[in-house]
Amino acid sequence: MLISNKVGLVTGASSGIGLAIAQAMVKEGMTVFGCARREQQLNDIARQLESANGRFIPKICDLRDINAITNMFTEIRQETGGVDVLVNNAGLGKKASLLDGDTEDWRTMLEVNVLALCVCTREAISDMRKRGDNGYVIHISSMSGHRVPNGSGMYSASKFAVRSLTEGLRQELRGVQSGIRVSAISPGFVETEFAERYTGSKELAAQTYSRFTVLQAQDIAEQALFLLKSPPHVQIHDILVRPTEQPS
Repeated sequence: MLISNKVGLVTGASSGIGLAIAQAMVKEGMTVFGCARREQQLNDIARQLESANGRFIPKICDLRDINAITNMFTEIRQETGGVDVLVNNAGLGKKASLLDGDTEDWRTMLEVNVLALCVCTREAISDMRKRGDNGYVIHISSMSGHRVPNGSGMYSASKFAVRSLTEGLRQELRGVQSGIRVSAISPGFVETEFAERYTGSKELAAQTYSRFTVLQAQDIAEQALFLLKSPPHVQIHDILVRPTEQPS
C-alpha cells in the first residue's frame, strides 16, 4: 500500500504507542488526525511535526462518548473526505479484579477497549468503502489477549474481544468482497504510561519496566508501518511481539 498522501486516524495519539505511530505516519507523508483527550499535548505534537512530509491534525475526543466519536468523523469528512487508515490504539487497563473490582473500572475498559474500537471501525470502514475500498484497519491489541496474566481478568477479556473483532471484521469484509484489510498488533511489555495508570504507582511502573529490556513505542510503530506497506494481496492477521527476555 502506498501510504504517502493517505489520510489516517490514530486514537490515543497523545503519548506512547499512538504517538509513535502517528509520528511515523506523518513522516511518511500522510495526513494524520491524532485523537486524544489531552489538547495541549496534541497541539505540541502538531507544532513538532510542522516540518514533516505529512501533516498532524489534533482531534480532541473522549472515546467513552459515542456522540463525540461520530462528531469527530463528521469533522474529518468535512476536512478531508474521510480516512484511508485507522489505527485503533486507544486502550487502558485498570487493576480491577473479577472478585472485587470496581464496576466503573470494568465499564471504562469495555467502553474504550471494545465499544469505542467498534464504533471507530464502523465509521472508518464507511469512509474507506467510498474512497476506493482498499483501506487498512489496525487494532493495537495485547499479549493479554492471548493469555491471562494473574489479576487481569477483565482487561484480558477486553483484549480477547479484540481478537474476535479482528477475525469477525476480516470475515465480513471478505463477505462483501472488499479490499480493506484488518490486522492486530499484540505487544508484550512496552515502556509507556500504561503501567503507571494500571498500578496507580510510578514506583511499581518503574519496577515493571526494569526487570529486563522492554519494548519501546517506536518498535510497535515500525510494525504498523510494515503492515501498511505490505502488498494488497498480503493479509497479516496478528503480530505478536514481545521483548526477547519476556517469559510469557
